[in-house]
Amino acid sequence: MYLHLGNAAVVRKQDILGIFDLDSSSQSHLTREFLAREEKRNRVQNVSEESLPKSFVLCADRTYLSPLATATLLKRVEGGDFDL
Repeated sequence: MYLHLGNAAVVRKQDILGIFDLDSSSQSHLTREFLAREEKRNRVQNVSEESLPKSFVLCADRTYLSPLATATLLKRVEGGDFDL
């Protein structure tokens, strides 16, 4: 099963470790340090393109910045949207 993150980006649901709201979680210096470290390792993929990211999805091998709200992504995970 897969989760659509926006702008043609899709990840396997079993690879998802967590889905986080970017505004609330980036208030913590630990989260900012984590994202900065992941960027230096080239493990962050921004799928937001022209819009500002609203959430980030932590997967086993990479972190995705998504234009979709956390609530939208969670509904898709729980509701089975975009399952193949």
